[in-house]
Amino acid sequence: MMPARGVGIGAALTVCAALWTAQAPAQSEVRRAEAARFMNELMSGKAAVGAPFTLTNQHGRRVSLSDFRGKVVLLYFGFTFCPDICPTDLAVIAQTLEALGKSGDQVQPLFVTLDPARDTRELLRGYVEAFHPRIVALSGSEDEIRRVATAYKVFFEKVTPPGSKTYFIDHSAFTFLLDRNGKYVLFFPPGTPLKRMTARMREELAVK
Repeated sequence: MMPARGVGIGAALTVCAALWTAQAPAQSEVRRAEAARFMNELMSGKAAVGAPFTLTNQHGRRVSLSDFRGKVVLLYFGFTFCPDICPTDLAVIAQTLEALGKSGDQVQPLFVTLDPARDTRELLRGYVEAFHPRIVALSGSEDEIRRVATAYKVFFEKVTPPGSKTYFIDHSAFTFLLDRNGKYVLFFPPGTPLKRMTARMREELAVK
């Protein structure tokens, strides 16, 4: 599997490296190695990415990736307390749906929380609806979330800054494009421009 054509891979490396080092200076060497391994596997295009999964949506119903068969999926991992990157990327996903017009009905955006302890059903419902009413938020146990994230080479870790009583989630921030059968196609790195994402989505929607 190859990364998104025309998307800046170097930019993705730079952004994620900044997240993993600047935001989490105390991160263990083991976790750093895992983050680097995930990044390398994703960038190489040689490792398998993605797997079927079942999680719980913001309305309390168990849903599976297969439930969205027939639609192109935009899959994003984040958390509601994320200060900037998650809101920015979710806003671009929402704007992409609008830019696609009627074709946007064939796209299903999914937001998987990496912070199930704090991201309650009610919080998730309000959060995703603030971006777009068609975004489905998904949660589960910590083990379930870890399995899904690992399948998509998503690194994440709870980090508590020195002197703080509040933790945040240090994580890689990619938007994954899945085809109508739920198979991984490519990823968009954080900060992908609206025009670029929309153009690539039009290409994917043209595939039958």
